[in-house]
Amino acid sequence: MVEVLRSGQLSLGPKTVEFERRFASRLGTEHAMAVSSGTAGLHLALNAVGVGPGDEVITSPFSFVASANAILYTGAKPVFVDVDPISLTIDPDAVAAARTERTAALLPVDIFGMPARVDLLEKLGLPIVQDSCEALGAIDLEGIPVGGRGHPSVFGFYANKQMTTGEGGMVTCNDDSIRDVIASERNQGRAVDMGWLDHDRLGYNYRLSEIAAAIGLVQLDRLDGMLAMRTAVAELYAAALEGVDVELPVATWEGGTRGWFVYVVTLPASVDRDSIILSLRAAGIDCKPYLPALHLMGHLAEASGSIPGEFPVTEAAGSRGLALPFFPGLTETEVARVAQSLAAAMSNASDA
Repeated sequence: MVEVLRSGQLSLGPKTVEFERRFASRLGTEHAMAVSSGTAGLHLALNAVGVGPGDEVITSPFSFVASANAILYTGAKPVFVDVDPISLTIDPDAVAAARTERTAALLPVDIFGMPARVDLLEKLGLPIVQDSCEALGAIDLEGIPVGGRGHPSVFGFYANKQMTTGEGGMVTCNDDSIRDVIASERNQGRAVDMGWLDHDRLGYNYRLSEIAAAIGLVQLDRLDGMLAMRTAVAELYAAALEGVDVELPVATWEGGTRGWFVYVVTLPASVDRDSIILSLRAAGIDCKPYLPALHLMGHLAEASGSIPGEFPVTEAAGSRGLALPFFPGLTETEVARVAQSLAAAMSNASDA
């Protein structure tokens, strides 16, 4: 960072170029474009594949709100379809059934680090923008790194992700024209082959700072170790929670690797989640409900025309999911304490 401060160039400088080069090399893509956030990357990627007003984009209702908000930024309509009950990623059969002449793109979400079945979605022949913000380090069931299939894939580098730049994101792709649109629009619409202050399209202030890129380069050096630590914590939880009456997250598709982001268990429908949360917090264990269904949020219900009960798998996951403490370096003793406290809370809830 001292080098950056002494250079006098705080945006789109050599650290950003090197960060992009190394990120693309890691995933095996032609291009990687650093941006200010994963949300910004989703917006730019949708623009780059031609999504606009009047279009529809099919996506998952079980996601962080940014994926659907990015569709609204373009003027398009989010069309939600339900998710697979095991992986909680978008159901390819439901996507095929929801396709219309207005469908301009698909936006699958690699939720909680679980790779979506993009291999099946590709067969529909529609542009794909993959929300991989939670899935850095994941490998799909064909052995391809998530983000490495060539269509635009978006990663986020917020503080809770597998690697962080504080705030930031990256878009990977193989297509030169998509690269050019994203590179221009992240920088106020300045064309990549034009001079200073020449702008030929609507653009945004979506640049990543040089300081953030410098942090990203250090984080890339540490990434494999951090991913291994996250996987180890997930394995500790799987062992410690054996016999506890909760549904554990699946590790991955056969032949692939999950990029562990959070550890979310699903409680039985008969158990009051709020009471479990209160019990765990009373024991000094932080936990959160995770994630609320997007199609039930006011602005997204209005934009999509979705109604309660339309996506039962998503609604069940959203109402019963519980995120447990999860970060690299969580010890076996700490995981055991969480598991024991959860088991006790579940027992108390069943006795009530």
